Amino acid sequence: MTTQQIYDLAVKLGMKADLRGEQKVREYLKRAAKRHEAMSAKDKAEFDLEKLSNPYSDTRILVDLKKKAIKKIMIGIDMEGAELLLAEKLGVDLVIAHHPEGKALADLHSVMDLQAQVLADYGVPINIAESVIKPRIAEVARGVSPVNHNRAVDMAKVLGLDFMCVHTPADNLGANFLVKKIKKANPETVGEVVEMLKEIPEFKVATEYNAGPKIFAGSPENSAGKIAVTEFTGGTSGAKEIYEKMAQAGIGTVIGMHMSEEHRKEAEKYHVNVVIAGHMASDSLGINLFLDELEKTGVEVIPLSGLIRVKRGK
Repeated sequence: MTTQQIYDLAVKLGMKADLRGEQKVREYLKRAAKRHEAMSAKDKAEFDLEKLSNPYSDTRILVDLKKKAIKKIMIGIDMEGAELLLAEKLGVDLVIAHHPEGKALADLHSVMDLQAQVLADYGVPINIAESVIKPRIAEVARGVSPVNHNRAVDMAKVLGLDFMCVHTPADNLGANFLVKKIKKANPETVGEVVEMLKEIPEFKVATEYNAGPKIFAGSPENSAGKIAVTEFTGGTSGAKEIYEKMAQAGIGTVIGMHMSEEHRKEAEKYHVNVVIAGHMASDSLGINLFLDELEKTGVEVIPLSGLIRVKRGK
């Protein structure tokens, strides 16, 4: 496979696993196409054309030099200078980061509108979800604005390495996996939610590292109620004000990758239980589901940088 084909596979898998449903994602792309068509010539010249076929602005090819079949890739959660140097030394063709780099990092906020529709599917009115998330999207945009976005990208170019990042598509795969797991296990208490997560290999390994699932709000004896996987995909953490709306929608427990203290206090204030699965383990789950499909093509994979590699299936 070429770098472009690997990128296309990631986007395809991400759309298929999207919690909004693939049809809604395609409608999202159609609306993007209509907006592009209505733009002035000046605005069209500055428009990121990838947004017409890829709904995930935090997933992009950052360097594509080789234009040939990729035989060996190195992939990890954060792929920076040290990892790129190692990749060049090991004769790697393509480096894949999970967390965004380059223009994908600069546009991280644009994927966060996914969160509003996911919340709506859990019972939060869409108009409220959108209103609450918009200020947070603007906050994230300002937050990533001063970052040295292209630092690792420039290094990949000098080293002659193809470089890309796969963020929300991998997170979608992980979130979709958890939604199915919850429906099958049907845990009744918050403690049972934690035990359910620890049955998943990535979280079991993370527990051995003291980085496994933990209860951030609530107690093991609390009834889980309606369990929502709302903080597992969609760029980064949403607005702290959303927990009041979640409680009003009947959500009893939220499963997330990570949570700030400010967000935790808001969840606790509105009696929403919070189980944090663990950041690296959660990211690893989604990446592994992507890699299981990628490895079917015969590509050699070197896992690195916090990735807990678990293979599923044959």
